[in-house]
Amino acid sequence: MIDPTDPDADSRAVVVAGRTIAMDRLAARDRSRGELLDALARRKFPEDVAHVVVDQLESEGLVDDERFARLWVEQRGRAKGLARSVLRMELQRKGVAPEVIDVVLADVDPDLERQAAHRLVQRKLRSVGGLDQSVQVRRLTAMLARKGYAPQVAFDVVRAELDAEHVAIEST
Repeated sequence: MIDPTDPDADSRAVVVAGRTIAMDRLAARDRSRGELLDALARRKFPEDVAHVVVDQLESEGLVDDERFARLWVEQRGRAKGLARSVLRMELQRKGVAPEVIDVVLADVDPDLERQAAHRLVQRKLRSVGGLDQSVQVRRLTAMLARKGYAPQVAFDVVRAELDAEHVAIEST
């Protein structure tokens, strides 16, 4: 392996080595531009070489932060039920530009986000069902808060689900 910090190393060979590392990362899953730059920096590649490598990959369509962000939001929002605020923080940590994050999160439907909160509470209700209602409210709203939901949304969703469960119990 080529030492990227060696001043005598062939610059083309250093770029090829950096590209190999970036391609290995991309083979596992889609990555953001920031993630690839960080990976190359951790491997001691000079910043200018890292930018050349990532710019090449971007021009070839292998790196696209908007595509990455849309996939991330879709997967994490669906699988984990995360709200926009948490998705924003995650994308920021991944090095996605704020304007790209704004564009992608603007497409998140607030009604679908609220439905996801309802599904999360419905699932969690099974494990807190035998507890006092105040404990249920506290645990369920805390769970939604950790997922990034605003306090008012969390309380509204929890109250609606507890009321629906209470009605279901009474009708049986």
